[in-house]
Amino acid sequence: MRASLIQIAVNEDESVDSRRQRVAALVREQTGADLVVLPELWTTGAFAYEEFGREAEPLEGPTYEAMAKAASDAGVWLHAGSIPERDPEGPLYNTSLVFSPSGELAAAYRKIHRFGFDKGEAVLMGAGRDLVAVRLPGTTLGVATCYDLRFPELFRGLVDAGAETLVVPAGWPERRRAHWTLLARARAVENQAFVLACGTAGTHAGVPQAGHSIVVDPWGEVLAEAGPDEEVLTVDFDPAKVATTREQFPALKDRVLGLQPPRHRG
Repeated sequence: MRASLIQIAVNEDESVDSRRQRVAALVREQTGADLVVLPELWTTGAFAYEEFGREAEPLEGPTYEAMAKAASDAGVWLHAGSIPERDPEGPLYNTSLVFSPSGELAAAYRKIHRFGFDKGEAVLMGAGRDLVAVRLPGTTLGVATCYDLRFPELFRGLVDAGAETLVVPAGWPERRRAHWTLLARARAVENQAFVLACGTAGTHAGVPQAGHSIVVDPWGEVLAEAGPDEEVLTVDFDPAKVATTREQFPALKDRVLGLQPPRHRG
């Protein structure tokens, strides 16, 4: 399987409409890939909190339409990163969109863990509730977003749902880049799964972004890593390695906690 992670630079001197068109063109250039992945909140910038309300769009809004057509034109599975979604009957959500090669919406995931410690995203957006796994030819994607990476129980749930490849779009800050790499590798090792983590470049509302999108195999080995600037990171990987790894080193079969309700004493 060939995956292309498009590490988009999000800068304030480019309008959302211009960036949307530019990113659609980048997706179309990935003909020959099986899966293309975009970062979190690339339309606005993950730290541009004041833009969330102004740029929020319905699920089937302009970004949906542009990305659906780009996926169809390129003939690829597209994880289109996430958008600030405006629910007409509720709050805003940080929502990821996954499209099939025909341009059909295969899944939508509302980010469960909101970042901000009672500020920013944590108060401006609602929390999702549902885990999302998407079956592709050859592998099953488990979908998570940015801050979710710090919560291993979410990824265990995705593995229980059949996930073999964990896809994490993000707007991760440069000052915590070491955590980004560490956590991506940890999620791969503990779940014996591939991790495709796609971040942004540039600066969001004065916050420099980490870049360094990364692809990790089920043993925790880094197959490819981007630099700090905008680029397309393309890597070939064998999804069958997940089953082989889990058979050779069957740690997941030894799980005890989380498989049944806890028993309390006293």
